[in-house]
Amino acid sequence: MMARTVLNQADIARALTRISHEILESNRGAENLVILGIPTRGVVLARRIAETIARIEPTATDVRVGSLDVTMYRDDLGHTRTRTPTRTLVPGSVDGVTVVLVDDVLYSGRTIRAALDALGDHGRPTVVRLAVLVDRGHRELPIRADFVGKNLPSSTAERINLHLLEVDGDEFVSIDGGPLEGADEGVA
Repeated sequence: MMARTVLNQADIARALTRISHEILESNRGAENLVILGIPTRGVVLARRIAETIARIEPTATDVRVGSLDVTMYRDDLGHTRTRTPTRTLVPGSVDGVTVVLVDDVLYSGRTIRAALDALGDHGRPTVVRLAVLVDRGHRELPIRADFVGKNLPSSTAERINLHLLEVDGDEFVSIDGGPLEGADEGVA
């Protein structure tokens, strides 16, 4: 099955703008806000959200943005491909602030569980929120996103591919895989 594009560059920009507005509304402004992206693409998305918030709310001069590597906090290290840990950059203290974790695709919830564990090593935020560009379902843990760019129900056999200019040189979200072309639906 060929990959099909479900979000283009303009769709991604609109989704991030909406998420930025929702974050500001939920937080009642940009005060005491820390935005932490989960590497790799979550960091890019976190920076874009912080930049959008600064454009929306010119007084938002103190929005801090950083990254939170969760590699060593994962409970599935032996079951997934090895990933080289990246540097965690938490700008200042997270004690007593609102932290928005940003990830690209929410699937099982295991990455976010690891992020919560990693965040706990850096302090105690007042509240932690989750922003994702794509929520594809299939949760294994009781985790849900507060801010979602696109709900994209998908088969576990399908793969969601997110490309961002800063990482991949182009920008879109596509789905590939899934049932074999020409196969009857519902047949095992």
